Amino acid sequence: MERKSAWDAYDETELRKVEEVAGRYRRFLSEAKTERECVALAVKMAEENGYCSLEEILCAGRSLKAGDKVYAVHKKKLVVLYHIGKKPMEEGMNILGAHIDSPRLDLKQNPLYEDGEMALLDTHYYGGIKKYQWAAIPLALHGVVVRKDGSILELAVGERAEDPVVGISDLLIHLSAEQMQKKASIVVEGENLNIIIGSRPLKEETKDREKKEKIKEALLELLQEKYGMEEEDFLSAELEAVPAGPARDFGLDRSMIMGYGQDDRICAFTSLLAQLEAEDPLYTSACLLTDKEEVGSMGATGMQSRYFENVTAEIMQLTGEYSEISLRRCLQRSHMLSSDVSASFDPNYASAFEKKNAAYLGKGMVFNKYTGSRGKSGSNDACAEYIGALRRILDEAGVCWQTAELGKVDQGGGGTIAYITANYGMDVIDSGVALLNMHCPWEVSSKADLYEAYKGYGAFLRADWQSL
Repeated sequence: MERKSAWDAYDETELRKVEEVAGRYRRFLSEAKTERECVALAVKMAEENGYCSLEEILCAGRSLKAGDKVYAVHKKKLVVLYHIGKKPMEEGMNILGAHIDSPRLDLKQNPLYEDGEMALLDTHYYGGIKKYQWAAIPLALHGVVVRKDGSILELAVGERAEDPVVGISDLLIHLSAEQMQKKASIVVEGENLNIIIGSRPLKEETKDREKKEKIKEALLELLQEKYGMEEEDFLSAELEAVPAGPARDFGLDRSMIMGYGQDDRICAFTSLLAQLEAEDPLYTSACLLTDKEEVGSMGATGMQSRYFENVTAEIMQLTGEYSEISLRRCLQRSHMLSSDVSASFDPNYASAFEKKNAAYLGKGMVFNKYTGSRGKSGSNDACAEYIGALRRILDEAGVCWQTAELGKVDQGGGGTIAYITANYGMDVIDSGVALLNMHCPWEVSSKADLYEAYKGYGAFLRADWQSL
């Protein structure tokens, strides 16, 4: 079944809308390179659109009613937004769930050292990466440092034109005969992902004050002077190295966007935008932006925590609907789009795809009935009835969409948060945007697919399941 290109359906008015959404997305992608930054920007956007914090509502002793908008943040790395619908929450919610963490390099807790007349930072990579891709590219440092007195330092160094950048060296081709014989997985090994941050030694004031690691000492002096930071402060820091620079238009025709972290911030942005623009929802709409998906959704801010369930219970308490059985019914009767990216067909690596069941740039948002690997292992595998209802919703809203698998059957695979929320018994399917270069430092998406995802998520939030 051939799916048409979304570009063919656009007139001049809609093309302007495509570019407007793309411009907003590029700014979002450039400003929010970590999960903390994503949450802070999402909260800013939510408050501008009339959302109130759950914490403030609880402190004020207020209740919630249809039409109210509320958000809740957990440990500055997870945010969930609710727009209370006309129907009782016991009848279920329409949920958009995306993740806001992306593959990166995390600084180790004791990272700073000197070697070979250079100061370096030791890292531990986060998520699935091809390690060799992170050498010889400009990197920026983002994150927070929590000092012993509880004060917090927020850092983002390497993004402005006047900022310095840092990076990981690669071996010159003239000396690479042995390196070039290695498997790609060990061309650059994890323990060699060490970031160079300086090479200028500390000036000695007196001969009596000789120091063995003068370059490291010079960097420590700089950190103290510029940021009020001591070496021990690294112990309670969360600092991430990410590709430096803004998202940009890609292609001479400007039909695509290249940027870091599009897995999964392209789905987070479109889900958030659809949630913020939803008007008078029939069912309570929820937008969940979660952390830790790239490492199994573990931890207090991952989907495997019970935070979403707990905060939903709080919301139901404030609407006067809470009981344990009502909460269970709400979660089981909910419908969800697990908003996550898929792999776009790449003509340079065509052998990894099965063309009839591959996603293509420009053909709209993508639905993956199942993900997983080795016989759908770890997959949610959405039911046919749910897909049938979604087909009707999207077609009636004029949304361009396609279906796909994540590559050939025995080629590999992947997973999302869908299987976790499906544990409540709700209907869930993976849907999102196809990417080129997924999990590479710079990923590529289609502006048309971005726009169609935004339209599709909006149509989903408006769905009346009883009429389908």
